[in-house]
Amino acid sequence: MTSYALLGWVLLGLLLQFDCILAWQDYKDYKVYELQPHDDSQLQLIRKWAQEHPDWDLLGSRRSHNDKGLRVLVAPNQAESLLKQLRAHRIEHQLLSDDLSLLVKAQREDNQRNKARFTLPLIDVLGAFYTHAEINEYLDSLPQRYPQRALVKHFGWSYERRPLKVLTITNGDGRANKPVIFIDAAMHAREWIAPSFALYIIQQLLDNYAENADLLKDYDWVIMPVVNADGYEFSHTDSRYWRKTRKPTWDPENIGTDLNRNFGYMWGLEDGASPDPSNETYQGEHAFDQPESQVVRDILLHYSDRLTFYLSLHSYGNYLLLPWGHTSSLPPNFDEMMQVADAGAMAILYATNGIYSYGSGYHLMYATSGDSTDYAVGVANVSVAITMELPAGGFMGFDPWVSHIEDIVTESWVGVRAMALEVIKLYQTEAQTNVN
Repeated sequence: MTSYALLGWVLLGLLLQFDCILAWQDYKDYKVYELQPHDDSQLQLIRKWAQEHPDWDLLGSRRSHNDKGLRVLVAPNQAESLLKQLRAHRIEHQLLSDDLSLLVKAQREDNQRNKARFTLPLIDVLGAFYTHAEINEYLDSLPQRYPQRALVKHFGWSYERRPLKVLTITNGDGRANKPVIFIDAAMHAREWIAPSFALYIIQQLLDNYAENADLLKDYDWVIMPVVNADGYEFSHTDSRYWRKTRKPTWDPENIGTDLNRNFGYMWGLEDGASPDPSNETYQGEHAFDQPESQVVRDILLHYSDRLTFYLSLHSYGNYLLLPWGHTSSLPPNFDEMMQVADAGAMAILYATNGIYSYGSGYHLMYATSGDSTDYAVGVANVSVAITMELPAGGFMGFDPWVSHIEDIVTESWVGVRAMALEVIKLYQTEAQTNVN
């Protein structure tokens, strides 16, 4: 290689590093307001604004005006427009942050410091948030450490060609056709605590097998820590509060689809998703037009005759949401699903005093069409499907500090373990029949 060529490569590397620095959205002067609507008409008005103004990022979910935690993130040039509406309709509000960049920068530096203490493939699940590539490197190391109990499969690719990997955990007894518990996380990119919890579940089942052997005796666990790989990576490198995928839409000014509105069961209903690409709940041009939702679909159908429990991890809100999301009616096995959710919520309450609401997603929160748990029950015939909205953390709810990880995931594990045991008890006869 000539000296000129070498110099060219050096300059290219510097430019790429500089471009990465420029690409990071630091949220300079972004404002965060907390809103307190006094009645449900004000709450519905705020939700209407969120649909009409995609730049007003409504954080959190409230089913009534009495709930807490409704926050709005707005760019500097949108703040006055929001305030004008709030004052005109006499909606109580409070400025929580007039420059979100200070928080984003501090949390990013905190996370990098903590990650530096370990060398991949070793990770500290309780001490840092990891990128998609780092999580995959960790997953790939597990079959070497647990050759009889851990298997990594590559189920497909994201739009930007990131490998979508899934870990299967067994007890190593060699029995085939066991019923399956399937857990996924990070359909929404900014919900970093969800992959952290998925990794914690993996460690409990592998590293702490002696304490959790009862969960694996007659069941295999299939875990996908990151579904929305591109969006999740983008939230680490460019825009911390990014939610959707990174596949371009028909509108050149808008990128990304809400994966949890892209599943092919009751997709595209007027109430529950948006046909507008600028909206955070954009449903896509058609069902399963995102490679990531296709992979989750393929997993659900691949294990359909064995899949007893599907759990999708999200944040935030302390909810256990059951189908249906698209309608006020209830699925035939709703009582059994409520029994499972009750076991999880009560276990958490007794262990930590943490309070989870549980029930139909439509009744507890709002309508959702084309979501994964509705598809799991409506098409893949999964016995129990639950969306678990993990506790809020940090300033925005989606952004817990590294120091919050341990409390959130250890409490959440109490609930998931209890729900899994309830599923095993409910479907014990079926499990024993299926196992060879």
